[in-house]
Amino acid sequence: MNKSVFLGAVAAASVGATGIAFADGHSGSTLATVQERGSLNCGVTTGVPGFAEPDSDGVWQGFDVAVCRAVAAGVLGDPTAVTFVPTTGKTRFTALASGEIDMLARNTTWTFSRDTDLKFDFVGVNYYDGQGFMVPADLGVSSATELDGATVCIQTGTTTELNLADFFRVNGMSYEPVPIETGAEAVQQYLAGACDVYTTDRSALAAQRAGFEDPDGSVILPEVVSKEPLGPLVRHGDSEWGDIVRWTLNALITAEELGVTKGNVEEMAAAPGDNPEINRLLGTEGELGAMIGLEADWAKNAIAAVGNYGEVFDTNIGESTAIGLARGLNAQYTDGGLIYSPPFR
Repeated sequence: MNKSVFLGAVAAASVGATGIAFADGHSGSTLATVQERGSLNCGVTTGVPGFAEPDSDGVWQGFDVAVCRAVAAGVLGDPTAVTFVPTTGKTRFTALASGEIDMLARNTTWTFSRDTDLKFDFVGVNYYDGQGFMVPADLGVSSATELDGATVCIQTGTTTELNLADFFRVNGMSYEPVPIETGAEAVQQYLAGACDVYTTDRSALAAQRAGFEDPDGSVILPEVVSKEPLGPLVRHGDSEWGDIVRWTLNALITAEELGVTKGNVEEMAAAPGDNPEINRLLGTEGELGAMIGLEADWAKNAIAAVGNYGEVFDTNIGESTAIGLARGLNAQYTDGGLIYSPPFR
């Protein structure tokens, strides 16, 4: 969501130069920096319900927030040792490249240019999504192909903006963009009637509509016009740190597959059973933690802090929540989804 692409020559050069400056001026490992600091600086969105948003007490909660807390638990032994840095589509990549944040966990789409030209490493996918359209129910529209001439709230400098242009061009339609900076501003403008349509990732549309005074007054149209594999990312050039964030996400995924939960992980670690992969995951067998510079129980600590992938999904955005998202593509591969972790061995 809020997917800034920095594809212009000036923007790309600027971010690339920032990345080079970071590499030259911060030659130490990110792991050592985080451990010395005693906290993880994690970039998140400015606020999307269910994914990343401070609660009434100012404590950040959500599906993406859980990834940050899991990394902090694995690296520092404390899931609360996180400084959350809200970022917009325009600021998130600069914040990561400059070293202001250690990792970015804010519904960011994995694309070719971001992975290569902007010098970032995506460590995996924690949510498979696609761009959609939301309209007022009383507009009487049932398909995005009926939106010719519509005004569209769109976050500037994003892949959402590019996908929108492609969709209207392919369908021979015109539209008038209403530029906005953040999801909160988009909702405000949409509800105020400043645009006929709001477009972004379908998960964000569902999350934001759930908070409307009249959710049934808005309809998410059936079209999915893009692939949006969303996941955490880190800077190029520090493979050890990339491995830590990648395998922390994989630990949560593997835990669900193997039946390790927030409620039973301590017991399973204290009394290892006959499943060698569970034992390796929880650090009671093998030396996996040492291979990435962490304690043997790093993954156990991550799971104990936030639960397994399914628990994180169900608690924050699942069908029993106000957001009400089905697992769909985000089910485990054993249930017909795309969520899949390499083996812990």
